[in-house]
Order: sequence, then structure tokens, then C-alpha cells
Amino acid sequence: MTVPGRRSSTFTRLLRHGFTDPGAAERLLELPVMAPVRTDPLLLDALGAAADPDLALQGLVRLAEAQSDRVFLDTLVTSKPLRDRLLGVLGASEALGDHLARHPGDWRVLATYEAADLHPGVEEFEDCLADATDPVGLRVGYRRCLLAIAARDVCGTTDVAETAAELADLATATLRAALAIARAAAPGDAALCRLAVIALGKCGGHELNYVSDVDVVFVGEPAAGADENSALQAATRLASHLMRICSETTVEGTIWPVDANLRPEGRHGPLVRTLSSHVAYYQRWAKTWEFQALLKARAVAGDPTLGEDYIEAVSPLVWQAAERDNFVADVQKMRRRVVDNIPAAEVERELKLGPGGLRDVEFAVQLLQLVHGRADATLRSGSTLEALQALAAGGYVGRADAAQLDEAYRFLRAMEHRIQLHRLRRTHLVPEDEDDLRRLGRSLGLRTDPVAELNREWRRHASVVRRLHEKLFYRPLLDAVAQLAPGETRLSTKAAGQRLEALGYADPASALRHLEALASGVSRKAAIQRTLLPVLLGWFADSADPDAGLLGFRKVSDALGRTPWYLRLLRDEGAAAENLARVLSAGRLAPDLLLRAPEAVAILGDPGGLVPRRRDHLEPETLAAVGRAETAEAAVVAARGVRRRELFRTAAADLISSYGTEDSPAEPDTGALVDQVGGALTDLTAATIAGALRAAVRERWGDELPTRFAVIGMGRFGGHELAYGSDADVLFVHEPREGVDDQEAARAANTVVEEMRRLLQLPSADPPLLIDADLRPEGKSGPMVRTLASYEAYYRRWSLVWESQALLRAEPMAGDPALGARFMELVDPLRYPAEGLGDDAVREIRRLKARMESERMPRGADPTLHTKLGRGGLSDVEWTVQLFQLRHGWAEPGLRTTRTREALAAAHGAGLIGTEDAQILDEAWVLATRVRNAVMLVRGRAGDTFPSDGRELAAVGRYLGYGPGHVGDMLDDYRRITRRARAVVEVLFYGA
Repeated sequence: MTVPGRRSSTFTRLLRHGFTDPGAAERLLELPVMAPVRTDPLLLDALGAAADPDLALQGLVRLAEAQSDRVFLDTLVTSKPLRDRLLGVLGASEALGDHLARHPGDWRVLATYEAADLHPGVEEFEDCLADATDPVGLRVGYRRCLLAIAARDVCGTTDVAETAAELADLATATLRAALAIARAAAPGDAALCRLAVIALGKCGGHELNYVSDVDVVFVGEPAAGADENSALQAATRLASHLMRICSETTVEGTIWPVDANLRPEGRHGPLVRTLSSHVAYYQRWAKTWEFQALLKARAVAGDPTLGEDYIEAVSPLVWQAAERDNFVADVQKMRRRVVDNIPAAEVERELKLGPGGLRDVEFAVQLLQLVHGRADATLRSGSTLEALQALAAGGYVGRADAAQLDEAYRFLRAMEHRIQLHRLRRTHLVPEDEDDLRRLGRSLGLRTDPVAELNREWRRHASVVRRLHEKLFYRPLLDAVAQLAPGETRLSTKAAGQRLEALGYADPASALRHLEALASGVSRKAAIQRTLLPVLLGWFADSADPDAGLLGFRKVSDALGRTPWYLRLLRDEGAAAENLARVLSAGRLAPDLLLRAPEAVAILGDPGGLVPRRRDHLEPETLAAVGRAETAEAAVVAARGVRRRELFRTAAADLISSYGTEDSPAEPDTGALVDQVGGALTDLTAATIAGALRAAVRERWGDELPTRFAVIGMGRFGGHELAYGSDADVLFVHEPREGVDDQEAARAANTVVEEMRRLLQLPSADPPLLIDADLRPEGKSGPMVRTLASYEAYYRRWSLVWESQALLRAEPMAGDPALGARFMELVDPLRYPAEGLGDDAVREIRRLKARMESERMPRGADPTLHTKLGRGGLSDVEWTVQLFQLRHGWAEPGLRTTRTREALAAAHGAGLIGTEDAQILDEAWVLATRVRNAVMLVRGRAGDTFPSDGRELAAVGRYLGYGPGHVGDMLDDYRRITRRARAVVEVLFYGA
């Protein structure tokens, strides 16, 4: 008798054996039905060995209550195999406990323990299902077989690979039984056709989960003497019935969905095709992912001869997939992780699709099979683990890497199995509930602190996969060129070239030479490179031009390889290496800038290095560098050095923000990116012009010019909207100092302008900075520089409406600030005329715009894709916004800005433009600006339309956020967005 207030000895023993609710367990053991086994000491040990002792005891009580005699409990006491297997299953699977409660006689499948029970195959499972004549009976038989598989699994009789193979064999037997039921229900259809069921996916690969879709394709042929159309209709009815038999929910639940969506043309294609129709589709239309799916194809049910004919016909096509023209683009598309459809809260719990998940291993192995299996038949296995072993044996994957991946994959698959086994539900999510995690950890043998140990082991294995699945492709390439370990099996040169080609390298021979130059030898430098390159090569391959990335890396490494900080920076600063890879493989401009000043690579490792510097920092640095130079030429070289570095900083920040990195996604606010680039380039150009002005003045006059002098920014320069390839539109204004003759002042001002332009146009490898003064009064026919009084006289007497429009962008950029401010006071009444523009002036602006559209578009250019002059492009948006500024700027202070987007927002804020119209115009202007920036970044030279070269066009797409193979989507989106903008312009600008 238990003393009140004290726990019983049974309670204490239950607690010690792992029960989380000993009180409830004690009450269950006291039930009359448990009397025969209540005092059995071995029962408590067996319950304590279960993953969830509480769940196991609950299931045992339910099963005992359902018995009609004592045979079960007597056997349980005397048979250790039954005790261990039954309680192991009941403690791991609530769903199988429910099955046993409904079918209490099925415990007998766990009582026998003969050799034939250890590793059953398809025939044994077919025998188990032989009595099933309807869907309900099939489900009961299926669960009975599943019970035995789960018992061998949880007791450790079979490992995770053997369990997966048994599940695939049970699925094969189930499909055969379902087809037999369908045939029996429609003997007429069965007589008309030959039907074969081909398993794909994990079933085909002999590595099925407890609960998974079973992927299939159906092949049909007419029986002797039958009409083909009638036969295919009959086969389709049989196939549809088979799918319903397996998939539909009955009183015994369901088995699993049979998914035929991997068939040719997917769900839009016919369910059943003839063999010749399958082959014709795969030869002409199939994509790379479809051949990837066929890697695991296996005939499992129906006509065996037809099934084998199908496998024999499609197998050669699978191993030729790597030779197809679109293979590289398809691979790049598949390699980019698609987690967009996973809720953010679930990504970290995703065993299959999350970072370091099962799919990373499976994809890596399948890709290497496609690349190398065409020449090496030993790699042609549907099983991930068998294929991984074969890849290691052939030298296609490092043995140590393969061993680590094998261990990680087995652990993650074991987790997946035990998670699904609990309730027999299809899921790949690691549970959050503490009790579920405890049961999961204990089921995997983690008993000391199950939850903490499980999380630690899971994260460790996921980290291994995340670290190795990319290196898996590239480390053997380095082993092949470095040749440091004699006797190791290595990739042949041909195999290495095939792998590089499959991963997007257009010139694999050159790539191998670069790798050899970087990684060969026993020096510390080569050893660090061998550590860095597997990851870098993956990042290069993820770009539109991997070859350029690798070549650029070799050049930078050659230039800085002896510098002690360079490799240390890439090795120790996590972001630096990835940032460098993104920059080097994104186009020509940024790498060219970097190669002329390789030390700028340090910017990429500095947390604040990718923030463009403002003018108030740049101008003092530039003027100081000019001041240290002894000649004007040397001064401009110094100013160009600052410009080169800052151009690289701006371009690198733009590229990295546009592409994103593994740790930070791409910047979603593309308008902010455009503003950042335009502002940074404007500040940099202003600082460079200030430096050139200082150099020109100092060379001839020392510290002070005889006339006050200012540079007024115009166009995109004045609007803080410069693109990488933009000229600097300017006006020059001067005002003689007191006591200086007007002619002397004019000569000095003109000399300074000529000298500035000469200095900035000196031959250089740097991107040119061209000063364009064509917006001055009288254009090219007028004087290059005028006094403030001359400007005032001209604008008072001769100014045209287009000049008022041009002055909307005027802003002082260099020289005498007071003079610049007085110039702005002079032009403000012109650009913001009191009471706005008259009707005649509005008509004139519209006429000028229409004339420009018809006369200035380059011959042969596609007006739907020209970013500047094309439909809905920059000109359309800017002229529309500027018309609002000219008409309403006098009354709306917010419109008095040189920036297009600010003025557009102000017009919307003032109610002059509707919300939707403003958004449409802003989106088009931002997109057109980004396209121009992308063209310069990719080609290294300016352009107003999309490149014609396929690789350059793909690189522009990547900058704009389009993945491999989506160039067509990019062009369609551009046309759609600019077409909508043009419709708004027709109304707001032309008054249509």
C-alpha cells in the first residue's frame, strides 16, 4: 500500500524508464486487462526502450482490450522478438497503433522471426497482398506489411537504405495489386491493351519514404488485333482506376497519392501514351529536368516486356541529356534554390528543401550522374546512396566528401522516416513541439538529452550538406589539376572538362589552365586557393559568365598573390570572397576597374566598404590629391585614381545589392538602388570636375583665377541621375573679379574650360569623363563660357521654351558657390514661370517631343526596347514630369527639384497625377534606368538598348533579377511596363 503523499515504487520506476506522465501510465497498468503482464519486469524494460514509452503503453492497452483471448498477452510475455518489435512500433507510430486497434489480429506478423522475414522483397509483399480484392482490403494488407517494415526499422534490423528499399518494394507490390483489382473490374478493357507502369522518383530509385507520392508514367500498346485508339482509351481507364484505388480515402484511410504529372506534357498531356509517342516526345521536346526524373525510371507493374522496352528506349536519351544545347541553362535554373513557396517560418525546419536539406544531396548526385554517366555506366543507379558511392569510387567525388555526405544523408533520411512514421502523414518539417522532438530524438538512439542532442546532430549534418554540396562539384577538379595525393583516383582531363562545361563554363580547357595555375603546388598560397576555389567556382557558375569570373579571379590573384592580406581577407572575411565572385562574374566594367587597382578588393571585405561616399568626403580627398601633384597632368591622374576606386565601390555595391548573397537577399527596392547609383555617380563626377578645375587654375594662375567661375550641372548630372555611361552636361559661367578687365576675364575663363576638357580627355584606360556643354545658349554655335550678365541678357531676349525645360535640371556642381547661387536665382523665373506655361509654349514642347521621337530614334532600333527614346522610356517619363514642373512649379514648391522621381512624387502629392499613373511612370523610369546601368556594367560600354549577344543579355537579366532561362520574360516584362507608361504619357503629356 502506498503511503499518502508519497510516490509509489511503480511511479518511480516508470519515471526512470522514460515515461513523461508516470501517473497516467501507472493507472493504465492497473487496468484489469493488463493483469497478466503487470508484474513482468521485462515489459517495463521494453516499454522504456521505445521512442515514446507513454504512447507505446497506450497502444498496448488498446490492443490488449481488443483481444478475445489471452494468446496475445501470453506470447508477449514469452517472446522477446514480439515484445521488442511491437512496443518499438507502438512507441514510434500512433497511426500503426490505431491500425492494430482496428485489426487486433495483425500483431501476429510481428511474432515470427525467420530469415525470410528479415529482408522481404516484392514477391513476399505480393503474397501478403494476394487476398486483397478491393481498395479497403488492399489498405488493410498494405498496413499489415508496413507494420513489419516499421518493426525492422525501429529495432535496427534494417538501416535507412534497406528500409527505403523495402518501402519501394511494397509500393511495387501495391501497384501490381491495384492494377489487378482494376483489371478484374474491367476485363474488357484489360483484354484490349497492354499497360506498363513505370515508377519514377523515390519509388523508381528504390528509396521511398513512409509517406510519399508515388511518381509514375503509364505506357500503353494495343493487344493483338486491337485498335490503337480503343486500346489507349481502355488503358487510360485502367490507369485512372489504379490511381483511384491507391489514392482515394476509404474507411481504412488512403495508401498514398499516385502522381502521374511527370509524364510528357505534365497534367496537360494524355495519361497513357504508346512507347513510340513517349520516345518522340523525349527526343524533341523534353527538358533537362525530365531526363533527371528518368534517371530513376523502373518498370514496376503491368506488362513486363513493354516496361522493359520503355526502359531500354529512354535510357540512352537520359545519358545524352548533357550534350543538349539547353543543358547548361537548365542546370543553372535547377541549381538555384527555390524556397519561395516555403513559408518563411518553415524554411529552417524543412528537411527536404531547406538549406542543407535532402534535395541538396540528391540534386548534386543526379547532376554528376547526368554529366559523367554518359561515359561511365557504373554511375547509372537510381539510388542516391549507391550513386554517391559509385561517384566516389570513380574519382568523380572526393572519398572523404562522399563519406560525410553519405552519413549526413542517412541521418536526414532517418529523421524524415521517423517524422512521417508517427502519424503516417506526408511531411518534411521537423516538429516544434517538445514531446514530438523528444520522441524523434529517442527513436534515433539519442537518449541522454534527446531534444538537445537531436538539434545538435541535425544542425551538424545540415551544415555538412550545405558546406559540401557545392564543393562536391569542384573539389575533384582541383584534385585533378593539383595532383598532390599519389595513388588517388582522379577525374580525367576529359571528365573535368565535361563537368565544367555542364556547369556553364564555355571554355573548360582555359578554365582548367586557370585552376592549375592557381591551385598547383605545395605553397601556402596554393593551399589557401584550394580551400577557396571550390566555393568560388560555385558562385562563378551561378552567374551568366563563369569564365569571366574565373579569369578575373586569376588576374586579381596574380596581381595580389604575394600580398599577405589578400588571401587572408578572402579566407577569413566571409563576405569578401562571395562579394568578389559576384563582382568578377557580373560583367566587364567592375572587373576592369578592379584590375587597374587590385588593392580596391579590400573594399569588399569592409562592412562599410560598399556604402558609396558622399560629395562632402570625396571633394576634399580629390582636392588634396590634386594639391600634392606637381603638374596639372599628374593632378588629373590622381583625381582619376579616386574616381576609379569610387566607381568600383559604386558598381560593386550595385551588383551585390542586385544579385544578393547567401546571407542577404537582393535589395527589393530597385528605386532606392537607382537613386543610390545616380547620387553616387553625380557626387563622384562633381568631385572629379572640381579637381580638374583646381588643377587647371593652379597650373596657370596659382590659387586664384582672375574671374569668378562656376560649373552648372545640367541634364542627368544636374538631376543626380547619372548612369555609368553618362556624359556630364554642363554650363560654364564666370564673372570678372573687381578691377579685372572683361577681356582678360573672358580669356581666363575660356582657357580654364579648354584646359579642364583637355585634362579630362587625356588618354587613359579608365572610363572617360566627357564634358558636354551643348545645352548652352545658342548651342554649339554659342560661346563655351559666358558671364552671368551675358546669360541674363540672352535669356531675357532670346530664350526658347526648350531652354527653360533644360534649365529645370540646372544645379551648381563646382567652382564659386556664390556665383552658382546667383545663376540659380537668374534662371528660376525661366524654369518656374509665373502662372505657368501658356498654351503656345505647351504646344511647342509637344511638337518638339514628337519631332524627337520621329527623327532621333537610331535606324533599326526596336522602339519597344530603346530605354531612352523608346515607347514609355526615359524621355517619355521625363518630358511628362518636366511639363508638370513648367506648368505648376511656380505654385507647388515640391516640384522645384532637379530629380525626376522627386518631382513625380511631388506632382502626385499635389494631386496633379493619380496614384496608379504615378506608380506606372515611376516603375518604367526606374526599370529603363536600371537597364542602361546593366548594359554598361555587363558590356563595359554604354548602350540604350538590350544587348544582342546571348550571354550579355542573360547577364543583364541576372542583374534585373531574372534567373537562367528567363530572358524572354525579362523582355516581355519590359515591353509590358513601358507600354503601360506610354499609355499614361499619351494622356498626361499629349492630352489624348
